[in-house]
Amino acid sequence: MKKLILAVFFMVSSVGLLAQEFTAMSYNIKYANENDGENSWSKRKVFLANQLKFYHPQIFGVQEAVKSQIDFITAELPTYRSLGVGREGGVQGEFSAIFYDTKKFEVLKSDTFWLSETPNQISKGWDADYHRICTYALLRDKETGEKFYFFNTHFDHRGKEARTNSARLIIQQIKKVNVENYPVLLTGDFNLEPETEQIQYIKSYLNDAKEATAAITLGPSGTFNGYDFQTPVTRRIDYIFHSEEINVETYAVLSDNENGRYASDHLPVFVKIILK
Repeated sequence: MKKLILAVFFMVSSVGLLAQEFTAMSYNIKYANENDGENSWSKRKVFLANQLKFYHPQIFGVQEAVKSQIDFITAELPTYRSLGVGREGGVQGEFSAIFYDTKKFEVLKSDTFWLSETPNQISKGWDADYHRICTYALLRDKETGEKFYFFNTHFDHRGKEARTNSARLIIQQIKKVNVENYPVLLTGDFNLEPETEQIQYIKSYLNDAKEATAAITLGPSGTFNGYDFQTPVTRRIDYIFHSEEINVETYAVLSDNENGRYASDHLPVFVKIILK
């Protein structure tokens, strides 16, 4: 009987090691300013922090965050740390930062590159209006030892050439750094809808979490709400992509509101995943 119990224990343990589950999110939190009336950062930041605490994404990428917002989220989530730099270099400009729960993960390496012809330098690429970046990290699950890459980005909102080349560059960079073929997650505000050639290009290498394997999907079809609570959210420009080594159990676009107001002009994308 003792041998049987031990055998069952090791079988369960092995399955747990092979199928590590955790939650992830992509969230454009809208840069901090006090010119948006009731949607100004000071009036929505507590709601946004509570939303993060409630859903507890164990790793998440944010877009448009400036240093004061990075500091606020870190203070509100004391077990989390952030990775990344501002798009103007150092702490200047908007971040495409990665937040991770230090109880769950440790960082093995991380870096940021610019979406331009000179990705290793502070630079603006092609026909983009602004500097754009991608921050990435290789993380290890402290319990299981599983490793994976997490990339987070924000594409330009106007430059078509910039968005086309940014999609190509990110796929090139993933191939370049991921020589061990670890599982990959790519999150971000791509400023592109699903039918565009750039999104289709990314999907030729990575799966779209919404349509690939999710057994349960929840929320509106779109992600950009423009702070308009009265109109259905149908414009989808925020995504979570993943490699074949990842299964998506659940996918949701979170449309929580506080008295008819959203926490940002984008809705967060939330997934529960399993590393195969």
